[in-house]
Amino acid sequence: MPSKVSCLYVLTVVCWASALWYLSLSRPSSSYVGQLTLPARKTAKSKNVTFSNIRTRPLNPHAFDFVVNEPKKCEEDAPFLVILISTTHKEFDARQAIRETWGDESTFADIRVVTLFLLGRNTDAVLNQMVEQESQIFHDIVVEDFVDSYHNLTLKTLMGMRWVATFCPKAKYVMKTDSDIFVNMDNLVYKLLKPTTKPRRRYFTGYVINGGPIRDMRSKWYMSRDLYPDSKYPPFCSGTGYVFSADVAELIYKTSLHTRLLHLEDVYVGLCLRKLGIHPFQNSGFNHWKMAYSLCRYRRVITVHQISPEEMHRVWNDMSSKKHLRC
Repeated sequence: MPSKVSCLYVLTVVCWASALWYLSLSRPSSSYVGQLTLPARKTAKSKNVTFSNIRTRPLNPHAFDFVVNEPKKCEEDAPFLVILISTTHKEFDARQAIRETWGDESTFADIRVVTLFLLGRNTDAVLNQMVEQESQIFHDIVVEDFVDSYHNLTLKTLMGMRWVATFCPKAKYVMKTDSDIFVNMDNLVYKLLKPTTKPRRRYFTGYVINGGPIRDMRSKWYMSRDLYPDSKYPPFCSGTGYVFSADVAELIYKTSLHTRLLHLEDVYVGLCLRKLGIHPFQNSGFNHWKMAYSLCRYRRVITVHQISPEEMHRVWNDMSSKKHLRC
C-alpha cells in the first residue's frame, strides 16, 4: 500500500498541474508583475514575535503576519545551516527538485541542515491554496502576507532574516539563494563552513559586486535618483547566493527597520551591512551566472545560476554517483 505522504504528494502534483493549466488558459499569468510597489504598511501591531530592544520608531516596520510558518523547525536541535530559498508560487517543480537533490535535509549524517522556501501572498487565491497544501505535506514553506512580486524581493529576504532571528537563533550559519541555483553542498559545508571549527561571528560571504546604480529606466535593475542619489553602491553580494553567520540575520533585520527600503534585495542587504560595519568577503566559488556542465568544473564551485529542475537532477545524480572519479 502506498504511504499517506506518497498519496498526498501525487495529489499535490495533480492539483498543481490542473491549477496551472486552468490559469494558463483563463488568466494572465503575470499581468501584475512590474505594476506593484511596496505594499501599504499596516498600522496595527503584528501578532508575531517582535524584538523588544528597538527603542526608536521604525522607518520601515516589518508589520506582516506569517500566514504559513514552521515555528518549531529548530526546537529540538539547532541546525548547523539554514538554507533560505526565494521562490514563487508556480515553481513547484523547482522546489521539488531542490528537495530531492542538494536541499535534502537528510543529506548529511553528521550535521543538521534546515531548508526553507520563502514566499509572499499571491494575488491568485488558487495558487495560495496550492502552496498551503504543499506546506502541509513538506513543512518547509514560510509565507508572509505581503504581495509576492519582483519589487518585493527585499521583503522576502527580510522575512527570512526575521524567521532565523525569531525561530532559529541558535543556528550556526545561513545561506540565502534562489530556486534556479545549484548548490555544491560538499564544498559549502566542508570546505567553506567547516563544521569542526569554531563558528564565525559577523561573517558574510558570496560573489561581491562593486558597482553603482543603473539609471536606464528600461533596465531590470533601474534605480531612480530619488530612491538612491549616490553614484556608488556599497559592496554587496549577488542575491543568487550568499552565506553568513546566523548572528547577522538579526543584525540585518533590526537595521532594516531603520533603513529606507530599496527593491534591489542584494543592494539593500549591502546597505545594511555597511551600517553594521560588516564587510562581505569575496569567494570565487559563488557564481552568479550559468556554467556549462562539467563534472570537474562543478566540483570546484559552490553555486551555479540558471539551472532548471531537470538539470538539477542530472547534475546531482552525476556528481553523487561519480565521487570516486578524480579530476
